[in-house]
Amino acid sequence: MTGHRIFTTSFASVYPHYVAKAEKKGRTRAEVDEIILRQTGYSPEKLAARLEDRTDFESFFTEAPHMNPARSLIKGTVCGVRVEEIEDPLMREIRYLDKLIDELAKGKPMEKILRQG
Repeated sequence: MTGHRIFTTSFASVYPHYVAKAEKKGRTRAEVDEIILRQTGYSPEKLAARLEDRTDFESFFTEAPHMNPARSLIKGTVCGVRVEEIEDPLMREIRYLDKLIDELAKGKPMEKILRQG
């Protein structure tokens, strides 16, 4: 069985869509980056390098320095699918990030998005 097409898509090709979605709703690129950094453990410099080298989604997540252990607290639907019920671990990581960007665009406070309280 082959993986989903998104697995081989470059993270850099989707990143501008995350930023545009947030900015359209009055949020910032810095907030998008904060979410990504918190979820993956990348430094700002390493994130910039991953965007520059057009790393695919699979490598972006499997090579992440430290995935946020609180990500299992992310619940809800993305594209009509409950993120907590997604069986494929890589797809679940991608959808966790999608869900957090959705929450940002919907105006949720950062401390709630980052599951800090």
